[in-house]
Amino acid sequence: MSVTAHSQERSVADPEERTERRGPRPVVRRLGIAVALLALAAVVLLSIAAGAQDIPLRTVWEVLRHPDGSRDAVIVHDYRIPRTVLGALVGIALGLSGALMQALTRNPLADPGILGVSLGASTGVVVAIAFCGVSAVSGYVWFAFAGAVIASAAVYAIGSTGGRAATPDRLVLAGAAITAVLFAFNTAVLMVDPRAFDEFRFWNVGSLAGRYLDVLLPVAPFIIAGGIIALALARPLNALALGDQLGTALGVRIRRTRVLGAIAIMLLCGAATAAAGPITFVGLAVPHIARLIVGPDQRWVLAYSLLLAPILLLGSDVLGRVLGAPGELQVGIVTAFVGAPVFIALCRRRRPAAL
Repeated sequence: MSVTAHSQERSVADPEERTERRGPRPVVRRLGIAVALLALAAVVLLSIAAGAQDIPLRTVWEVLRHPDGSRDAVIVHDYRIPRTVLGALVGIALGLSGALMQALTRNPLADPGILGVSLGASTGVVVAIAFCGVSAVSGYVWFAFAGAVIASAAVYAIGSTGGRAATPDRLVLAGAAITAVLFAFNTAVLMVDPRAFDEFRFWNVGSLAGRYLDVLLPVAPFIIAGGIIALALARPLNALALGDQLGTALGVRIRRTRVLGAIAIMLLCGAATAAAGPITFVGLAVPHIARLIVGPDQRWVLAYSLLLAPILLLGSDVLGRVLGAPGELQVGIVTAFVGAPVFIALCRRRRPAAL
């Protein structure tokens, strides 16, 4: 075997090395992780310190260390900390699910809505309000999560009918079909039930306001489980990016990777949407930003998405509180205003990063 042929074979047979060469050096990537961790810590502290109720930073620091039962301590511990933790978890879930979805479908425009997950969660909330009399956010969670799970399972079942593999294009088409059906159902129910429409529109805008421990605790285990599965799939996804045939030749179990990926998306996106409502652009834009920084290696893309998404979501939530004072703008509205121009600017300045 010639030296050239041997080099080509080695390049194809080692997807980690192949993707490693297409990004910055490892030391730069690790430095970026450290910077992102510092930025995340800063935005978490800012989220705890800022709010509709003006509390001096020194007081916030004091009640964080020594909860004394005062009004300021109750606001910080019972309202702001659960809201911040929930925002971080929802951001992590949206970032990881977006990166995973784009890698599995090989579609750079894939987001949590493309497989019908968001509409499935919305349908669960519509059913809860219109037919079950549920009126509390904590009650919406389980219906929204069940709706997301059922819609995701239906998309995968339709995409793999006839014993054929659930290929990316089949999943996208199945997701579009399920989305159209659920959208028609939701519209029909809300049009004939003004009370349901009035309650649904507050959940549908995407918000962290009013979400406390009763919402945080039920969704946290699903997001943690989905995050672990997503991170474990990083290496198979690198091989899958070379194509199904080469991935199989490299020892990757394609069907198993896709099933586990679908389960992770279902857990992450379903729990995030159930907790905060549909929030756009986070799952779409953050993986693109991550790939522009670190290249196509899924190990780094998933790690950066895990850190950058909560920074974007919590930063948008804080911005909404500041701009909307004495009230606040919902985080779903702010992420659309913040994320869309950034995403468009990235697309105009550089070529879309390769998947």
